[in-house]
Amino acid sequence: MADVAREAANDVIERLGQLGVPRDGTIHIDPAPTWISQAGFTAERRVPGSSADAVVWADVVQRSYDDSELNWTYLSFMSLATLLAAIAIILDSQVLVIGAMILGPDFGPVAALGVALVRRRWALFGLASRTLVLGFGVAIAVTTLLAVLAHALGWIDALDVVRPRPGTGFIYTPDKWSFIVAVIAAAAGVLSVTSAKLHGLSGVFVSVTTVPAAGNIALGIALGVGHEVWGSLLQLGINLSGMAVAGWLTLAIQQQIWTRMSIRRRKQRAFPEK
Repeated sequence: MADVAREAANDVIERLGQLGVPRDGTIHIDPAPTWISQAGFTAERRVPGSSADAVVWADVVQRSYDDSELNWTYLSFMSLATLLAAIAIILDSQVLVIGAMILGPDFGPVAALGVALVRRRWALFGLASRTLVLGFGVAIAVTTLLAVLAHALGWIDALDVVRPRPGTGFIYTPDKWSFIVAVIAAAAGVLSVTSAKLHGLSGVFVSVTTVPAAGNIALGIALGVGHEVWGSLLQLGINLSGMAVAGWLTLAIQQQIWTRMSIRRRKQRAFPEK
């Protein structure tokens, strides 16, 4: 066991990997939320950079694989979030839209796309893409079937979708702000995932209308309202592409910064300050 400053974790993990530890044994990374150590404090001060800004790539990659796994839990959350979004559209309720945004688990695989591109993990890229496509497909299919049933029972009709909806009309009317919001939200979300501070992640879920757009697609299909479907598909595509691009760019910048930090650390080891 060894205590390592977060800023230097990547260098240590890389050296252990070169020694074959992951092949013959295990590297277990466990963050210390609270520590009291003069030696640790001194080590942290000597290492370039801030611990809050440090990216432990092994942890980020592992979390990306976990968040991108297509399983029953993921499909359940996606379906429930999309159903809640559809109800929000029928009732024109912004509160329910926000609830659906928070419930949706789609940001995990979107962020994983950026991680896969930056770290060249093509298997992860395929896994995240598959999870996104099948996750939205299943959620829309489930919501469509239930919307058809609700229509047969006389609970909803096409007027519920085409009538003026001041609270939720933005879901099927994308504009330049849709892409800008997606970029900002994804950049903030990736920073929350990769840094030691996770406070901004929930804000991403209430900023981007991916799940509400999926709910509106399902309603449009079930009730035969074509313009709602195409508008929501465009909204969904703009948001997902904006988040993917922003996530990749944010991670690429972080990787460049911490590569330079690693070079500085190697120079410090070679030529220690007197």
